[in-house]
Amino acid sequence: MGFTKYTSQAEKERARMNEGIRAPEVRVIGPNAENFGVLPIREALAKAAELGLDLIEVSPNAQPPVCKITDYGKFKYEQKKKDKEIKSKAHVTETKITQVKIGTSERDMQIKAGKAAEWLKEGHRVKVDLFLWGRYKYMEFEFLKERLERFLAVIPEGFKVAEPIQKGPKGLSITLERDPSKKPQQQKQPRQEKAVLQQPPPPQAE
Repeated sequence: MGFTKYTSQAEKERARMNEGIRAPEVRVIGPNAENFGVLPIREALAKAAELGLDLIEVSPNAQPPVCKITDYGKFKYEQKKKDKEIKSKAHVTETKITQVKIGTSERDMQIKAGKAAEWLKEGHRVKVDLFLWGRYKYMEFEFLKERLERFLAVIPEGFKVAEPIQKGPKGLSITLERDPSKKPQQQKQPRQEKAVLQQPPPPQAE
């Protein structure tokens, strides 16, 4: 295989390798985690060449620096994998908000449910608001709760309730978070109630 050359300045700064290693001697780790001990840099390079691999400086601040004999392509892949894991752990969870109304159409409900599923997959919480205005604010709680739950039923992603249904000055709300133990449900049409959604029953007189 021979020595691999740097493909970019960024990679060179990230990990020195082969002739780019400046230390006069290095501690060498073999491709199968063998400890070859501290070797003069020329001997370490010869060892890597003998195995048809690269000598990569993995701990430049150690005394002496630690180098590993490995394939550069494999090393680069493993580094990308580690970076991805670190980035995933550093992911900031947000609370996303989606809003539905009593008269939200089935099409809009499907679109909003799909977006909510995307947010859940990304690890965010999702707050679903059932916005109420005018006379809708005075409808029975159970009727409004059923309308909110109807939207939840079409979210194509497994979730659990993080904060239960609450009633506020602008309507009802519920907060969800992803539940990996639940299988994503296939997005389906709400129960044949389009007409009912668009023409809700009149509120009861107080």
